Amino acid sequence: MKRMTLWALALLSVQVLDAQEVKTDSLWADSLVQTLPEVMVTGERPMVRAKAGKLEYDLQRIIEGKPVDNIYDALKELPGVTEMNGGLTLGARGVTIVLDGKVTNMSTEQLYALLKSMPADRIERVDVMFNAPARYQVRGAMIDVRLRHRIGDPGTVQGEAYGKYDQSHGASFQERASLLYDGGRFSLDLLYSHDHGKGFNTTDKEARHWQEATDETHLIENHEVARSRSHTHSFRLGADYEIGKDHDLSFVYNGAYGTSHTNQHTTGTQTATNRSTQTSWLHNGRLDYRTPVGLSAGAEFTWYRTPGDQFLHSEMEGERMDFYTTDLQRINAWKFYLSQEHSLKNGWGLNYGAIYTTSVDNSSQYYFNEELGMKNEESELPPDMRSRRREQALNLYVGFNKSFGRKWMLDVSLAGERYKTPVWDEWDVYPVLNLTYLPKPGHILQLSFSSDKEYPEYWAVQNAVSYLGGGYSEIQGNPLLKPEKDYQLSLSYILKSKYVFSFWFDHNKDMSMQTLYQSPEKLLEIYKSLNFDFRQQAVVQVSVPFKVGQWLDSRLTLVGMWLRDKDSDFYDLPFDRRTLAGVAVLNATFKLPVKPDLRLTLNGFCQTGAIQGIYDLPTSGNLDLGLRYAFAGGNCILTAWCKDIFQTAGIDPQIRYGRQWVTNDYSCFRSVGLSFAWKFGGYQEKKREGVDTSRFK
Repeated sequence: MKRMTLWALALLSVQVLDAQEVKTDSLWADSLVQTLPEVMVTGERPMVRAKAGKLEYDLQRIIEGKPVDNIYDALKELPGVTEMNGGLTLGARGVTIVLDGKVTNMSTEQLYALLKSMPADRIERVDVMFNAPARYQVRGAMIDVRLRHRIGDPGTVQGEAYGKYDQSHGASFQERASLLYDGGRFSLDLLYSHDHGKGFNTTDKEARHWQEATDETHLIENHEVARSRSHTHSFRLGADYEIGKDHDLSFVYNGAYGTSHTNQHTTGTQTATNRSTQTSWLHNGRLDYRTPVGLSAGAEFTWYRTPGDQFLHSEMEGERMDFYTTDLQRINAWKFYLSQEHSLKNGWGLNYGAIYTTSVDNSSQYYFNEELGMKNEESELPPDMRSRRREQALNLYVGFNKSFGRKWMLDVSLAGERYKTPVWDEWDVYPVLNLTYLPKPGHILQLSFSSDKEYPEYWAVQNAVSYLGGGYSEIQGNPLLKPEKDYQLSLSYILKSKYVFSFWFDHNKDMSMQTLYQSPEKLLEIYKSLNFDFRQQAVVQVSVPFKVGQWLDSRLTLVGMWLRDKDSDFYDLPFDRRTLAGVAVLNATFKLPVKPDLRLTLNGFCQTGAIQGIYDLPTSGNLDLGLRYAFAGGNCILTAWCKDIFQTAGIDPQIRYGRQWVTNDYSCFRSVGLSFAWKFGGYQEKKREGVDTSRFK
């Protein structure tokens, strides 16, 4: 009852933000300058302007006064952007995040870790595209975060020191420091971040597992408790040199080192002890060169290595499992691109280019039987795996754009791509169309059609087997997993630069998803990524901001969805499932009438039940409160919070389909925390002669 009352009060105070769903990529876009005319959008808060196929947001103005201290959290303040299942979405679909229009070979998780370690005040502006043209070398929705590289007169230095403490069931900490130097033609940015802490979670599993041989159903009731600790060190170096007007050279390096240790104990139908460790190294470097004649070129290299090991001792219904396993993933990936843009007569623009990517995945997994002291060839453990797998992709594209007066803008492109692996070798074509109409200032209408392809994670296509919990759950690789193809038609209307109305239909062919299946041959749950026939979504979204004087700034976003998942060869259980779902997101900031500057935030999220393959996902939601105190001229910011007050954010999936019957009840804990940020700089350096981060495991 208390929970419902708080929700009602929150809604009456009128607020909110954003939308729904899952999946993300971290591809890239080159930073070519557009010559199309632009229209300034004005309204209650002039924070966005329209260009052909994209919206430019003044994100610093949007987050002003809010308890936002990193780029990741700042992006969640954009209209239509929300966090779902640990990832950012634009509306009800996945979105690619890029920095300064530059590609990254880093996985989505690694990119998010980088964004969470970068101060929010590094943002200069944000470009949002519902369907990126081919010249950006990103397919589908894209958010391009443009960073500040010029902060004042030559010799100016700015920086930030930051510390965070977050207490859930276990405590976690973050310390970071950043520095930005503007030397005129040359600019440099440095970042270091250290994340560490302890984790705790539980899983209560109830399963009714049917066995074909005996035609009996076994009741499985397990209680799993996991404790973990981890350390992650992240570092970034960025350098830009301005040779002349529209003529520059830039280099970015991102690195990370992390360790994790997990101890898990299982009681109930199965008793087990599971200990695992993992270490990871990441090195990512990118070099870009841009010329005044519209020619751009660049190269990127990524090296990633993550060794791990696992001890498992378990027993269930007289069956024992004792083993030690080691695994390793090592990725070497390269990307090269060359692009050209021309400004032709009568306002026409022409662009074309080529992108080549290649990667080598060296992975291995070895099992040892502890009791017998031998390799698994003489035991019943999975076979060893050693693999060297190469992927190659060649993308060629061409596009044009045209502005018809100051009201109509058209952008059309076509890309052809060859994707080659040891299993697949195929060509695909990707058309993109963006039509923008500006009837008057503050009103924007955009019609888009796009196509996309998403590649599976490297480890998902290895012929490897891993065990979860006490060994009752097994993760299997799928070497035949195909990339999924996505086609989308969308229509968006922005009224008075504030109210956002969107509709889109999405058809995802060969949708890839990890699903659970209870084997009828033995007591074993199988988690395996499979290609569905397709997933379809029809989505309507409304985003309404509301502001009262200087004391309330809020946004309410409502999303309605129709979902359909179909797979005609899912083991012995083909399915074709449909459902309706809804999402409501509330985001409000109250400026308290006291001095110094004190602000209260209220964030709420609620999603009705949905489906995912044969999973049923129940209703979930959360309510968060935050308090921000700024002092010392705004250079010091103290923030306190309580997240997931009612401990309802977790999703406990269940399966009730055919003879499949499983319920997983995952633990969910509220968290309280405190952070402090100190911004310094603005001073001049003294003159001195002679002084000049989808796809990894």
